[in-house]
Amino acid sequence: MSPAETTPAGTPPESAAAAPDHGAAAGAAAPTAGLGHVHFLGLAGVGVSAVARLMAADGVPISGTDAKDLPVLEEFRRAGAAVTVGYRAENLASAEAELGEPITAVIASSIAAEGNPEYDEAVRRGLPVLHRSQGLAAMMRDRRAVAVAGTHGKTTTSSMATVVLDQAGLSPTFAVGANVAGLGVNAAAGTGEWFIAEADESDGSLLNYAPEVGVVTNVEADHLDHYGTAEAVEQVFVDFTARISDGGALIICVDDAGARALLEKVREPLSARGVRIIGYGTREDAQLRLSEVTREGGTVTEGAEQASLRLAVPGVHNQLNALAAIAVGRCAGLSLQASVEAIAHFQGTSRRFELRGEVSGVRVYDDYAHHPTEVSAVLQAARASLTEDQGQVHVIFQPHLFSRTAAFAEDFGAALTAADTVAVLEIYPAREEPIEGVTAALLGQPVYSAAEAVQTVTSAARAGDLIMTLGAGDVTALGAEILAELTERR
Repeated sequence: MSPAETTPAGTPPESAAAAPDHGAAAGAAAPTAGLGHVHFLGLAGVGVSAVARLMAADGVPISGTDAKDLPVLEEFRRAGAAVTVGYRAENLASAEAELGEPITAVIASSIAAEGNPEYDEAVRRGLPVLHRSQGLAAMMRDRRAVAVAGTHGKTTTSSMATVVLDQAGLSPTFAVGANVAGLGVNAAAGTGEWFIAEADESDGSLLNYAPEVGVVTNVEADHLDHYGTAEAVEQVFVDFTARISDGGALIICVDDAGARALLEKVREPLSARGVRIIGYGTREDAQLRLSEVTREGGTVTEGAEQASLRLAVPGVHNQLNALAAIAVGRCAGLSLQASVEAIAHFQGTSRRFELRGEVSGVRVYDDYAHHPTEVSAVLQAARASLTEDQGQVHVIFQPHLFSRTAAFAEDFGAALTAADTVAVLEIYPAREEPIEGVTAALLGQPVYSAAEAVQTVTSAARAGDLIMTLGAGDVTALGAEILAELTERR
């Protein structure tokens, strides 16, 4: 496949089918046998690094570049990869010289495209250029794949499912959007037949997967910079369910209005293909139902069976995510009791209600929440984690993307009112150019510099309180500054 024929994100993966047969069940040949030297663009990114980890585990010579020298790059260097910082056309030839093998394919993140000198050099050479999701999809072939999709909760749910199967001794291969506590990485090659992957809807690349089991946690308008309309977002999830293999399963949250609407659209065509539908939630019509809900969990009921759920992570949203992971365990042949017991070992993932430290009774957390629904959910979880409802919640929030801020400014402002103290940073632009008139002030909350925000929340915090940094940008770096300021104040 030439670069000109590269399948765009969101297109079913004919390209992956044409690529070497990468997938293999346990005991078969390595899934990437014969692939050759692969070069990665955006190597430090969570999605690209996951594919690189899995290919390296299969013995594929790998090289790659990223714009910043992040810690994960050092891990790849120690593993023998040829790694460079800063994109330059000559990096491809340098990587070939270092590894002694010509590059046979390039795998790129969504932001590495025409105009990137290494991407352009790959095109000039006529090398196949794959989106990271296509590389991952190719590695799934001949394994029993679980793809976890949804507007929110994908990373936590796919991580939970990984822990369930891992605790049960099924040794799954996995690729998720954050490092999993207890496993220490965002991707690893297991010896079992199951492959768990997070399926990203932000660029439509979830349609590059053809899983045996598809999970939909929820459906809501987001990524309108890519889709344009809420209807287009809804349609991509319809298309995703059509990618589930005949005789497979759809695990879907019936508590979510968007997911229920999706289910009404796809129930008939899925049933006609023998796809089982497993609805989960707190509603009476859920096949996997949570009742008698407490802060720690509740009672899980499936048919005539029941089990007691206890979670180490807070929040109703995580209880629903846990139900989805338990359903994955059931699809893998585990008993209800075994699945519920396994998920008790889940300790969280990086940047999902992640405890960064505690000083003088003030706990500091970091969370990736960057959509109003996610902000509401994490603040609800924060409230639930306060001891006997005492204490306050202080938040530094960084809006992510001008387009998302413009679309949801009022909703963000409303969600943040659940905190006792709010300090909003200016918008983190990521891949976008500014939009005239769109600033963080649209949220109707005070806007501060990073230093001012740290001072504001630490001044307000008392023993028993929580401080949270929220957002998908570089706000996460403020956790260390907050802890240092709290220590100095002590």
